[in-house]
Amino acid sequence: MQNKYNRFTEEQLAAWNAVYDPIIEDFKQRYPTMTEKEQMSWKYQRYMQDYLGSIAAVDDGVGVLLDYLDEAGLSENTIVVYTSDQGFYLGEHGWFDKRFIYDESFKTPLLVKWPGTVKAGSKNDQMVQNMDFAQTFLDIAGIEAPSDMQGESIVPLLKGDIKGWDRDAVYYHYYEYPAVHMVKRHYGIVTREYKLAHFYYDVDEWELYDRKNDPMEMQNEYNNPEYANVVAELKQKLDDLRVKYGDSAELDQKYIDLYNKK
Repeated sequence: MQNKYNRFTEEQLAAWNAVYDPIIEDFKQRYPTMTEKEQMSWKYQRYMQDYLGSIAAVDDGVGVLLDYLDEAGLSENTIVVYTSDQGFYLGEHGWFDKRFIYDESFKTPLLVKWPGTVKAGSKNDQMVQNMDFAQTFLDIAGIEAPSDMQGESIVPLLKGDIKGWDRDAVYYHYYEYPAVHMVKRHYGIVTREYKLAHFYYDVDEWELYDRKNDPMEMQNEYNNPEYANVVAELKQKLDDLRVKYGDSAELDQKYIDLYNKK
């Protein structure tokens, strides 16, 4: 953390300390009398305030950029794409941070301003991924994408044409465990209706969520006999996607073996 402080200018450090010194002092004074539950609540509220403050600053920054484009006369000739890293948990499922396949961190924002092409205020709920961005930008620039790229251009969707979009499921895989974030290794398939995930490495657990009837993903239906056919179908599709993207149980084990040799 000290290395990050050293990146501040004197003015920036003074501004930082002006905000956080009182907060740190408040915690020190409260700490001796706080219960463990009260400490957790205090830290959680601080986390929320810092996180939401950061998001507000991002919103302000986007506004500054859009204002500049207007003032410079560039708005009608500029494509603006707003996206981000994965979403963060703000307490949902009892989690913070991200990396799980659950919806709060699985979904990411994607807003596109393309004057004359994207209808203002329009929305699209087709299943796209960040690996589609490169092909999309190449397509917009009139450049043919290399054949070994795994995404697809979403330009047709941006133009309101969904008939040619045939992706009905997306694949997810998180490898980094054990590591600082301590999120279990897992992979899965997500469709509009369902989400099937397999947690592996030092566990062997499956989870199935009915995204239509359980949008908060609170009820694991994997062992529910009523969903047996859904599980079987999704497992086959999941296997197909792993082949499509060059993933496999053998590759999982290879990464595990490499990790264990560290």
